[in-house]
Amino acid sequence: MIDYIQKGGLLMWPIAACSIISIAVFLERLFYLHRATIHVGEFLKGLSNIIRRRNFAEALHESAGTPGPVARVIHAAIIRHDAPRSELRDIVQEAAQLEVPKLERFLGVLATIAFLTPLLGLLGTVAGMIDAFGTVASSGGYASVTELSSGVYKSLLTTAAGLVVATPTFVAYSYLSARVNTMLHDMERAGIEIVHMLTESRPLSGIISFQPAEESVQSDARID
Repeated sequence: MIDYIQKGGLLMWPIAACSIISIAVFLERLFYLHRATIHVGEFLKGLSNIIRRRNFAEALHESAGTPGPVARVIHAAIIRHDAPRSELRDIVQEAAQLEVPKLERFLGVLATIAFLTPLLGLLGTVAGMIDAFGTVASSGGYASVTELSSGVYKSLLTTAAGLVVATPTFVAYSYLSARVNTMLHDMERAGIEIVHMLTESRPLSGIISFQPAEESVQSDARID
């Protein structure tokens, strides 16, 4: 590998650095998303039984002890469980918006590398061809095949290296973006369902009096 980098010229080093950064970012994001992923259906089912009993302390404990953005969105809603329905929806939306930058962190780096490395390879190709034709010009048009092949070989190495780094990086970016979109959908689903749970679990306010005020006054007068 080091031999290819040395033969490819100076631009092989930034391409190699991009490959290392790409691998590090992909592994870090993969580990983060794996830890943040939960089974939303089972988690909401367990919370619904707790909220139905109006045991909000236990619900807060369960949501706080569960990792991931979905649990944090639910936790934000349970803290304000007595708020009106419209306010609960705003709380859920704000909590979800705060989680989006954490989920999309470093994805822009992968996208940049996927677009940058082919350009670096192309630049290396141009530099190699310039080197080859410079050799021809300096020898008065009688350069040997060996002298020409050096510049062409350099250009082919940088082009291949750029594509080798860009292709898996773009695949990794697409995969992680799909995982993030799935988690955003889970947050939206959890937010909608937790609002329904909290509002439906509230006890109905009883009716204080069925008798109009005028009839009540008349009834009191007849008794007197």
